[in-house]
Amino acid sequence: MSDFRAIVIEQQLDGGRITAHSAEVRRVGDDILMPGDVTVAVEFSDLNFKDGLAIAGRPGVARTSPLIPGIDLVGTVQHSDDPRWRPGDRVVLNGSGIGESHHGGLAERARVDGDALVRVPDQLTSEQAAAIGTAGFTAMLAVLALERNGVDPQEVADSGSSVLVTGAAGGVGSVAVALLAKLGYPVTASTGRVQEQGDYLRDLGATSIIDRSALEAPGKPLQSQRWAGAVDSVGSQTLANVLAQTRYGGTVAACGLAQGPDLPATVMPFILRAVTLVGINSVEAPAALRETAWRRLAADLDEEALAAMTRFIPLADAIPAADDILAGRLRGRTVVDVRA
Repeated sequence: MSDFRAIVIEQQLDGGRITAHSAEVRRVGDDILMPGDVTVAVEFSDLNFKDGLAIAGRPGVARTSPLIPGIDLVGTVQHSDDPRWRPGDRVVLNGSGIGESHHGGLAERARVDGDALVRVPDQLTSEQAAAIGTAGFTAMLAVLALERNGVDPQEVADSGSSVLVTGAAGGVGSVAVALLAKLGYPVTASTGRVQEQGDYLRDLGATSIIDRSALEAPGKPLQSQRWAGAVDSVGSQTLANVLAQTRYGGTVAACGLAQGPDLPATVMPFILRAVTLVGINSVEAPAALRETAWRRLAADLDEEALAAMTRFIPLADAIPAADDILAGRLRGRTVVDVRA
């Protein structure tokens, strides 16, 4: 096969500390690819917070050097030693270590494990699948967790309550708002940019918006019961307050740590209000759950809402965009057309 373009990260480490770092678009050959039984002609990747960290040389994501970043990819199978996949199949891959310990999707070609692939549902274009990406996949896993634990949209509406989404203007939050609204849940969106993002979030389906400052300061272990459920991508004190404000029997799905990895909470919401805290791990989700989530995304995510939250950039622009996503200057989903 001919050579191809890829973003390549190189790092030098000293005792776990990054002492040198570079990220650039290069032309590389198949010899750079890692072991795998399926070769994919990548069409699209996207930019997630993890990708921003890796490209910018922040610790905690890139676990090998050199590394092609990109925790998502969408493309067509070129070659397969896995009998489940044939040339021409449209596939999506989220997580499973790509862009961290295995070369990822910010390249025109990838060699991956067939076990990690999911067939792109017929109802979705490749562009839409990339726009959903890990962020949308994670949001769907969170919604499935709320459903499993009995958070019913009609009951929530009848009670005058709502489902809270924190970090609502981000990738996970934007898709979560759109999904929940499409399913009939009243949605409260929390963002640090109420004036700037209010109309955007209402267009996605949020019925009310609160400033994140209302949740990020220390609060009492138990507070007024406000939320029937929540999708939290912030963590730390915000998650502690969300738990303290969740109604009896409610469920909170935790899938991020933008404010921090700590949880300065007590057990009181769990033992006095029977609140359930569910952790969402999209990286290691089993195949059956991946397939269920993608079927539901194809059925339950509004196409217009997805288009409204998505922008497209060429491969080289993913490098400067890394700083933007880390600084919170991006909203919604940023899809990378690796062919452009």
